[in-house]
Amino acid sequence: QVQLVESGGGLVQAGGSLRLSCAASGRVRSINSMGWYRQAPGKQRELVADITIDGTTNYSDSVKGRFTISRDNAKNAVYLQMNSLSPEDTAVYYCNSAQTWPRRFDYWGQGTQVTVSS
Repeated sequence: QVQLVESGGGLVQAGGSLRLSCAASGRVRSINSMGWYRQAPGKQRELVADITIDGTTNYSDSVKGRFTISRDNAKNAVYLQMNSLSPEDTAVYYCNSAQTWPRRFDYWGQGTQVTVSS
């Protein structure tokens, strides 16, 4: 089992920045990738960015160039630096950890609210 705890959400003005953090505990050696998803009211949960253990990153087109995902394996943590925030980025952001062996299984944090005012 893997447990994930997010932090860093809050209220920020448009154009501002926030840094989200997620700490993993438990069977951390089973983790292949970690990432961030978000869900706005009335919308489906969507991938924001993820990163594999070898450092390969993937970003949603809507955040590419503005957000940066990073990972600290020693701390079992993943971070999301969010710059040039827009009200469209307002959502609950969820940390995700993916196990890929013996089969894919996703673990989720409780979520942290990000609100961007205009």
